[in-house]
Amino acid sequence: MLKLIKYAKPFIPSLLLTFIFMLGMAVAELTLPLLLADMVNNGMMLGDTAYVLRSGMTMLVVALISSVCSIAGMFFAVRSALGIGRDLREGIFTKVSSYSLDEFEKIGTASLITRTTNDVTQVQNTLIMIFRFMIFAPLMCMGGIIMARFVDPALTRMLIIVIPIMLVFIVIMAKMIMPMFSRLQEFVDRVNLVLRENLMGVRVVRAFNRQDYERNRFDAANVDLTSIAININKRMALVNPVMMLFINGTALLIVWAGGIRIYQGEIQLGDMIAILQYSMQIMFSIIMATMMFVMIPRAEVSARRINEVFVSEEPEKSDQSFADEKAFSETVEIRREKVGAVEFKDVTFRHKGAENPALKNISFTAKQGEVTAIIGSTGSGKSTLINLIARFYDAESGQVFVNGEDVKSQCVDSLRKTLSVAPQTTNLFSGTVADNIRYGKDDATQEEIEHAAKIAQADLFIIEMEKKYDSEVSQGGANLSGGQKQRLAIARAIIRDADIYIFDDSFSALDFKTDSMLRACLKEEIAGKTQIIIAQRITTIKEADKIIVLDEGEIVGIGRHMDLLNSCEIYGEIARSQLSEEELSHG
Repeated sequence: MLKLIKYAKPFIPSLLLTFIFMLGMAVAELTLPLLLADMVNNGMMLGDTAYVLRSGMTMLVVALISSVCSIAGMFFAVRSALGIGRDLREGIFTKVSSYSLDEFEKIGTASLITRTTNDVTQVQNTLIMIFRFMIFAPLMCMGGIIMARFVDPALTRMLIIVIPIMLVFIVIMAKMIMPMFSRLQEFVDRVNLVLRENLMGVRVVRAFNRQDYERNRFDAANVDLTSIAININKRMALVNPVMMLFINGTALLIVWAGGIRIYQGEIQLGDMIAILQYSMQIMFSIIMATMMFVMIPRAEVSARRINEVFVSEEPEKSDQSFADEKAFSETVEIRREKVGAVEFKDVTFRHKGAENPALKNISFTAKQGEVTAIIGSTGSGKSTLINLIARFYDAESGQVFVNGEDVKSQCVDSLRKTLSVAPQTTNLFSGTVADNIRYGKDDATQEEIEHAAKIAQADLFIIEMEKKYDSEVSQGGANLSGGQKQRLAIARAIIRDADIYIFDDSFSALDFKTDSMLRACLKEEIAGKTQIIIAQRITTIKEADKIIVLDEGEIVGIGRHMDLLNSCEIYGEIARSQLSEEELSHG
C-alpha cells in the first residue's frame, strides 16, 4: 500500500485536521477516568453532593468535546479516503486507456473491472480505518498505560503482561489470513469473468440452449468464492471472542488485586475504577488495531493488484513525452512529406504464447489517394495487420511506417489522430445516435453528423426512428440490427478528418445494394485520402487500386482484380466461389 501513498498528497491538509481532532479525542478520553476517580474519592466517598455535581458537569463537557472531535475526525478521514479512492479509479482508468492489446489480454477485462471497483473500495475502506485509528488507537494504548502507571504502578503491571500476548495473537492471525485474501480476490475475478461472458454472450447461450451449462459454471465459481470467504470468516470469528476473553480476564484481575489493595489501604476506590477504565480503553484500542490488522492484509492484496495495473511493460508515448518541441515539430514536417502513406517492410508478428507467427515478412505500400484492399481466409492475419498500423501491437521484426515515419518512434495519440478506423467488431455506446456519430469528432455540428450519416447510408433508418438523431442507443447497440450498427460505425469513422481511413470488414452486414451505394459515396467523399479496406466479399474490393491477398499470415498476391484472377490461385478460388461466370469474365 505504500506505493499508493502519492495519491494521499493532495489530502495532507485534511489528514492533518484528522490528526488534530483524533488527538483531541484521545486527550479527552484519557482525562475522563481521572475526573471520575476524583469525583469518587473526593465527592461520593465523602458525601459531598455539590462536588459530585461540579465534577459531573466537567465530565459532561469533556465528553462533549470528545464527541465533537470524533465526528470532525471521522468527517475528514472519510473525505480523504474517498478522495484517494476517486483518484485511484481515475488513475486506473487513465492507465488502462493507454494499454496495448497484449496488456489487456495479460490481466483480463473482468480482472480490470474488479481492480477498479472491488479492490479500490477495499483500499478505500481500510484507509478510513487507518486514518481514524492509526492516531487514536496508539495514543489511547500508550496514554492509557502511562496514566494507569501514574494512578497505581502495581496494578498496571498486569496490563504490561497481557498486552504482548494479545499482540502475538494478532500477528499470528494476520499471517494465517493474508494468503487467503489473495485467493479470495482471484475467485472474485473468476465470478466476474463468468458473469460478464454470460451477459455479453446471452444470445449465443440461448441460441445453443446452454443455460444449464452456464449456470453450472457460475455455481462452481460462486461456491469456490463462498468457500474461501467462509474459511476466512471462521478464522476471523476467533478474534472477537479471544479479545473479549483478554478484556474480561484483565478486568477480573484488576478488580481482585484492586480490592486487596483497597482493603490494605494502599489505594482508594476511585483509583481502582480509574485503572479499570484505563484498562478498558487500552484493550479496546488494541481491538481497534486488531480490526485494522484484519483489514490491512486484504487491502494489501488489493493494493498489490492495483499496482500491477500501473506497472506497464511498454507505456505508450504521448505527446507530453516530447519534451523537445523542436524535435516534435521536425517530426511533424517529416510526416507532411508523405501524408497518408502506409508502408510495411519485412514485418513479422507473433502473438504472445503463440508458436507460429500471425504475420510473416509482410511488405507493401498503401499510397495516398489510393484504395488498398486486403482479402484472405479467416485467420489469415488481416485484422492483425491493421492493429500494427494503429500500434495496438508492435511488430516482432521489420518496420511499419505511417506518414513516412516508423510508428514506434511516433507519439501514440498523434499517430492515431491521423487514422480513422471502423473496426471489425462494432462497438456503440449508450447515448443518442448523434452522440455515437459525434464520437469520431467532438466538435461536429449537426449538419456534419447528418452528412456523415448520409454518406454511410445510415440516414435511411435514422429518419424512420421516432426521435431521429436524438433516438437512444442502448448499451452495445442492442436495439439496432447488425447492418444498422455497422453503418453508424462507418459514419463515426467518416466524420473524423483523417489522413488514413481503415475499414476492417465494416461492410459485411450490408446488403449488396447498400454496400455499392456506400462505396460510391465514399469514393467521392474522401477522394485524395488513403483508404485501407478489409473485406470478405470480392464485390466490395474489386474496384480497389491495389488488392493484397493474405494466406496463413503471408502475402500470396498483390495487384488489381483482373490481374489477380489470373495470377493468384487463392484469389481466383475466392472469386469463383462468390461470382458467376459472367461476372468473372467481365471483371
